[in-house]
Formats: sequence, C-alpha cells, structure tokens
Amino acid sequence: MTPITSLKLLSEHLASQGRRWRIAVVWGTDHSTLAAVTRAVECGFAEAIFVGAALPPSDQSLRSALSGHVSHVTASDATQAARLAVELIRDGKADILMKGLVGTDVLLRAVLDKETGLLPAGRVLTHMAVTEWPEYGKLLFFTDAAVIPYPTRKQREAQVDYAARLCRAFGVARPRIALIHCSEKASEKFPYTLEYACMAAEAREGRWGDIVLDGPLDVRTSCDAVALHVKGIGSPLEGRADALVFPDIEAGNTFYKCMTYFAHAATAGMLCGTSAPVVLPSRGDSAETKFHSLAMAAITVDHPAEDGQETL
Repeated sequence: MTPITSLKLLSEHLASQGRRWRIAVVWGTDHSTLAAVTRAVECGFAEAIFVGAALPPSDQSLRSALSGHVSHVTASDATQAARLAVELIRDGKADILMKGLVGTDVLLRAVLDKETGLLPAGRVLTHMAVTEWPEYGKLLFFTDAAVIPYPTRKQREAQVDYAARLCRAFGVARPRIALIHCSEKASEKFPYTLEYACMAAEAREGRWGDIVLDGPLDVRTSCDAVALHVKGIGSPLEGRADALVFPDIEAGNTFYKCMTYFAHAATAGMLCGTSAPVVLPSRGDSAETKFHSLAMAAITVDHPAEDGQETL
C-alpha cells in the first residue's frame, strides 16, 4: 500500500475501496456533524445511522444527499441514544461510533460501561490525532491530546502500540515514533524520560514490530533533520517522525491547539483502544475536522493487528 500522505488522499483512498462504513451518529443534529456525515456519504465511503434526534424534516437537500444511505433509530433522550448506538456496534450493525450534539460524558459512560460498553478488559483508552500542514510533506500523528492526563508506563506503551498500528493503517511500513520532552536529555527531574530509553531498547528488540522509536526528543528535533544536525544529535528518526508521543495531556493538547489555531493545519482525531473506532469531536470542531476524523476512523476498521492483538 502506498503511504497516505495527506487527508485528501485519505478520503480518495476510502472512496476507491468500493465499501461504505456504517456510522452510528449519536444525536447528530448540529450543522457541522450533519455536514461531515453528508460529505462522507457523498464521497462514497459511508452510510449513516442517526440515533436519537431525526434529520430536520425541512432540510430536503440533506435528505436528498443522504438518500439510500441513511437510517434512523429512535431514542427518548441522549443517554438512551448513546446506549443504543453502542449496542449497534456490539451487534455488528455499525462500524464507527460518532458523537453529535451530546455531552462527551454521556457518550463515554456508554462506551466505558464494563458490561455493555466498547472497551475490552485490560485495554488502555487513549486519543490519537493526525495533523497536516504542507511544509512537512506528510501526515503527523500524535497522542494524547484529550484522554490521559499523565500516562503511566503501561499507558505510554499502549500509546506507542496504537501509534505504530495507526501509521501502518495509513501505509507507513516502518513508523518513526518520537517520545517527546522539552529537550533531548533524560533527567531524574522528569522520570518518564528515564523510561524512554527502556522503551526505545524494547522497540529495537521488536516489541512493537518494525518501528523506529527514540527519545527524549523535542518536537523540532523529531521533525527537522537540520535541527538535529545543528544540535549535533544522532537519532535514528533522522528528523522525520511519523508520530509524536507527548509526556502528558497538557503538552499534547497545547500542540493540537497550536497546530489548528496558529498553523491553520487540518486535523482529525479518534479514540483508540475500543473495540470499534470512536469519533469524539469537540462541539466546536469544524465540519472539515469531523469529516477527516470519520475518514481516519474508517481506515482503521478491520485493520489487521500484530501478534493476534485486537484492531485499533
């Protein structure tokens, strides 16, 4: 598979597969969610199941665009809608779960329910994002901007695993993953930097398959070969990282918002660790971001995992 290096190429790739992924949309009545789902349907890679509130009856253009590729499941309120949407996933009647105009806490309660939810026992729930800006020449994945405040060693290892597998879903045969810090020096003041060296050694022994893992590195030396050279740092990433693993949610979330606000970069995101992809956008996210997030989720459905592990 040729690596997918832009979000435009991602949607084109999905459209060429001759398949429509089924999206269970929870209370999808807001404009940006409707626009994102409509675009995915029109691109040819999605069909929608609106759970909860129905489509606006006056919106004939929307109904026409979705004709033949939309259905509706009635729910009395957002809580029931979230439970029913999760049930559709568990019953194999939907492939992707998407949040519409409903509180994140409401949806996550349904997703994380120990008996009827989507998070298998022992799995780590985290958030993966992808950003695109022309100067880099390829997509850049990063974690975690939304879920885990301060990752434990086990959670960070899961983030590396998810990052590697997500990169492979996008056609990156040998993912280059950077463990991020504010500098390139390990220090007892930042205990996680001492873990970085151990994790890099485990990667060299093949723990996560064929990947290149290095750290601590800052964002610039992870993504800029010139910066590596100027600082005199040797790194197997060679300044060409495919994914960044941030030390905590503060760093990851700040990076996410700087990329969108200052760099005007296109972005997308999804939850990883669940038995099916979950698109959990902010209510303020644009229709474009939500569309790209749907596409990101779709390419991970049924993506083969390594060593018999579950899919993303």
